[in-house]
Amino acid sequence: MERVIYIIGMGPGDEEYLTAQAREALMKADVIVGYTLYAELMKKIFPDKEYRTTGMRMEVERCRLCYELCKEGKTVALICSGDAGVYGMASPMYEMLNEYTDIEPVVIPGITAALSGAAVLGAPLGHDHCIISLSDLLTPWEVIERRLKAATDGDFVTVLYNPSSKKRKDYLQRACDIMLAAGAKRDCACGYVQNIGREGTRAKTLTLEELRFEEVDMFTTVFIGNSESYIKGDKLITSRNYRI
Repeated sequence: MERVIYIIGMGPGDEEYLTAQAREALMKADVIVGYTLYAELMKKIFPDKEYRTTGMRMEVERCRLCYELCKEGKTVALICSGDAGVYGMASPMYEMLNEYTDIEPVVIPGITAALSGAAVLGAPLGHDHCIISLSDLLTPWEVIERRLKAATDGDFVTVLYNPSSKKRKDYLQRACDIMLAAGAKRDCACGYVQNIGREGTRAKTLTLEELRFEEVDMFTTVFIGNSESYIKGDKLITSRNYRI
């Protein structure tokens, strides 16, 4: 018997961001596993499914639960916000695979915050860009700092995930200061989006100097432009250098 675990990127959480492929996989699932908040969002779309949840910082336990449920003969859907392969559960699920046999993980892509947030702001990712998480739970801050400097040196548009939390209130300001010291301009065009695709979505464009003083949370995605980025009205645009 084929045993399948679908590792699903659910996008920002609203039903309209769920891909047809993800919806089909969720319909096939006997049980949906996920972080408590994401499960609550999914219950609005699939209220009759069986759900198993774990809290924050229980990612390994969540992955192992999926395999154990699959061993019982259940088709499992592991849901992740955004895309399952971008700071999601796809990596630990595959890393754990050698402990289990006859189980096939299938990754279903979703819309990551860099893309859904960019759509709200306009066109900030029109040229080369990178994504950096400011969470130092699993990555040393020294590594994050080095990557921020490299992104600035390479003139990439930089998307920041996990820019702040209760324990990391000043991390966004620290990131801005690192990039400024590395050569970013104080008037560099930037923007951020809070609660993308959910109730209370809010977007703002501003300069890098102004961004230093903004209070954001873990549900905020920050966009720091490059030398070709500019603000027009309330939109953040990065030129592709077409002759227009």
